[in-house]
Amino acid sequence: MSDLLSVFLRLLLLFKSVAPVTFRHHRYDDLVRTLYKVHNECPHITRVYSIGRSVKGRHLYVLEFSDHPGIHEPLEPEVKYVGNMHGDEVLGRELLLQLSEFLCEQSRSLNQRVVRLLQDTRIHILPSMNPDGYELAAAQGSNRSEFGDRLVGRNNAHEVDLNRNFPDLNTYIYYNEKNGGPNHHLPLPDNWKSQVEPETQAVIQWIRSINFVLSANLHGGAVVANYPYDKSLEHRFRGFRSTNTPTPDDKLFQKLAKIYSYAHGWMHRGWNCGDYFPDGITNGASWYSLSKGMQDFNYLHTNCFEITLELSCNKFPPQEELQREWLGNREALIQFLEQVHHGIKGMVLDENYNVLAGAVISVEGINHDVTSGDHGDYFRLLLPGTYTVTATVPGFDPETVTVTVGPAEPTLVNFQLQRSIPQAPTVRRTPSGGQGGRVKVQSPAARKDAAEMRETKRLQRGPG
Repeated sequence: MSDLLSVFLRLLLLFKSVAPVTFRHHRYDDLVRTLYKVHNECPHITRVYSIGRSVKGRHLYVLEFSDHPGIHEPLEPEVKYVGNMHGDEVLGRELLLQLSEFLCEQSRSLNQRVVRLLQDTRIHILPSMNPDGYELAAAQGSNRSEFGDRLVGRNNAHEVDLNRNFPDLNTYIYYNEKNGGPNHHLPLPDNWKSQVEPETQAVIQWIRSINFVLSANLHGGAVVANYPYDKSLEHRFRGFRSTNTPTPDDKLFQKLAKIYSYAHGWMHRGWNCGDYFPDGITNGASWYSLSKGMQDFNYLHTNCFEITLELSCNKFPPQEELQREWLGNREALIQFLEQVHHGIKGMVLDENYNVLAGAVISVEGINHDVTSGDHGDYFRLLLPGTYTVTATVPGFDPETVTVTVGPAEPTLVNFQLQRSIPQAPTVRRTPSGGQGGRVKVQSPAARKDAAEMRETKRLQRGPG
């Protein structure tokens, strides 16, 4: 009897130590308390940090999950979720708080799927990119009229739409695709910081400081998984005309979107909120053209592949609907995180086993490259298939390999590059009667031209 009592008390302690999931809306102070509550319950696998402040000084807090919080482990990919970019689209914010509690609870319960995910992945959760806008929307609540004030809180405190506030790199990539030029890591204008809002600047500095591989941006107002490009190729010439504008990784992006859609409770059905999207997915520009958006910026300026998840018809759903929405999204949120473990990854080293940061990883047939991070590791999401992959670093001989990617774990492909040996030009002394005995250096092309000239003159002279 005492043994049974002991087991019962241990189970009671376990369930008491795991805070119950609460389905309610969280104002800013509640959000901060929830993040720190999760951290206090799971201190060894979490870290709370701020990437900056909003216009009104509210912190943009991120909750990190990892078996080594605060540390990038080579060959362990980084993935992020961003919610509440539009302050009045609140479901993503609440889902990310629920996900944070869920990951903590399931890790403590030794759920092997979650434990393995946290051991192999570094996850960053930004529940609210626009806390100022949220406070305006929350003050109004979900009882808003259909017209007029329904967009209160969408923008930040400067009345700027943060998803129209990133530097426009699409114009450059469309030009480069036609005329030649870089296909990745497009540079920012020198004055970019003066052109963006504090929240946008914080996110840009964040995604430049961490080598993110995969991301999703959670929105509301529709139910569909939206993938790049968001800006139509025709946008520059015909205003906001919508036309399908695929990236070089279009098939991969479609697969990522479908993973979420089909794991979601009802997104994959297509008919939602009065719209129909086959398979519950859409190319962003095909739906409507959007300039200066965050998901295109991620793809064009960093190594990160981001999609946008529209998760609810009602942008500010009533509190009683939150549990249903969580159950409809929970599996999809986990499955999407797991997609970061596909394709190829590896280290780029020199002949002395020093790491090579900034190595360009090119895949033949896909006009979009990625680069190795500060630790020399790279990650390239790919669909199953056989690929020809090349690693290039200035001053080193490039290395090309053929690799087969399977449907499960990523294939490990390491590169060890050899320093290029510059070919010294041939030195030939000119007879003293020519140029006073000075040394004349000829390139291989010049030597070939001279030899051909001599042979031409010989033939012109004829025999004898």
